[in-house]
Amino acid sequence: MKKIYMGDAGPKVSPAVYGFYRWDEVKDAADVLKKTVQLCLELGINTFEHGDSYGNYKCEELFGALLKQGEIKRQDVILFSKCGLRTPHPLNPDIRVKHYDTSAAHITQSVESSLRKLGTDYLDIFLLDKLDPVSNLEETALTLEKLKDSGKVKSIGVANFSVFQHQLLASYLTKPIVTNHIELNLLSTQALDNGQIDYIKQRYMRPLAYAPLAEGRIAAGTDKQALKVRQKLEELSAKYNANIESLAVAWLVKLGALPLIGTTNEQRIKNAANAFTIELDHQDWYELYNVSVEHQDPKG
Repeated sequence: MKKIYMGDAGPKVSPAVYGFYRWDEVKDAADVLKKTVQLCLELGINTFEHGDSYGNYKCEELFGALLKQGEIKRQDVILFSKCGLRTPHPLNPDIRVKHYDTSAAHITQSVESSLRKLGTDYLDIFLLDKLDPVSNLEETALTLEKLKDSGKVKSIGVANFSVFQHQLLASYLTKPIVTNHIELNLLSTQALDNGQIDYIKQRYMRPLAYAPLAEGRIAAGTDKQALKVRQKLEELSAKYNANIESLAVAWLVKLGALPLIGTTNEQRIKNAANAFTIELDHQDWYELYNVSVEHQDPKG
C-alpha cells in the first residue's frame, strides 16, 4: 500500500489502520497479536492504533514485546494511542462509573504509561477520546502542547468529537489537530449528516473510520438495513469481482476516510486490504448510500 498523509499537518500513514479496540475478549492474545501484526505488515498496513485500556490494558504491552524482541522495528511502524474514556475495571478499582477524564494528570499519566508499555520514546499520534465537559480546557490544551513540544507526542488527534467539540479544543491549541476518529460505515452514516466529515475536510484532514464493517453486521446482520445493504453489495460484487466486505471498505475509501480495522479474522483483514484495488463508480457509491439511508432505523 502506498503511504499517504493524514492531512496538511499529519504524518504519513498506511491508507488502512489496524486498531486493537475490540480485543477485550481475544484469547491467546499474545499469539494472535503477533500473527495479526505480521499479516498487516505483509499487506502493507504499518499503522496501528492503541488505547490505554485496549485488550484489558494488555495490548500495548504485547505490542511492545514484539518491538523489544526485534520482531518489528520501531521506525517501520506508525503508532497511535489514546485516552479519555474511563470505565470500571478490576485493574482500576478507583473508577466507580463510566466517565471521561481529560485532566492534565490523566493525559500525562496515560501517555507515560503507553510509552513505557510500548517501549518507545514517542507516539506518532496521541488521540483524546471525547471531551470531558467539566474539565479545565486550558489545562487540557496546555498539556497536549507540552507533550508535543517534548517530542513524546508527534501529532495531536481527537476521537468521537462532535464538530463543536473539535472547534472548541482547536480554539485553545496553537498546534494542529490532525484527525478525528469517528464511527463511519455503510450502516452508520451519521457523520455525513452531522457535519463531522465536512469539518474534517474543511481542516484538510482525513477521518479515521472505526467499525468499517459495522462489527460484522454488513456480512451477517439480520436487521432490515443490513439485509438491504448486503443485497446491494452482492449485486455489485459480480461487477467488481470483489468480496462484499471489500466493496464496503472501498465505499469508505472513496470518501477519503482511513478504515480502522478491528477484526482478528484473517480473511476479513485481507478483504479490507483488497478494497484499495477497487475504484468504486460514482453512481455505485450513491446506490449503496441511498439503500443504507432509506432503510435506517429512524430511532437510530
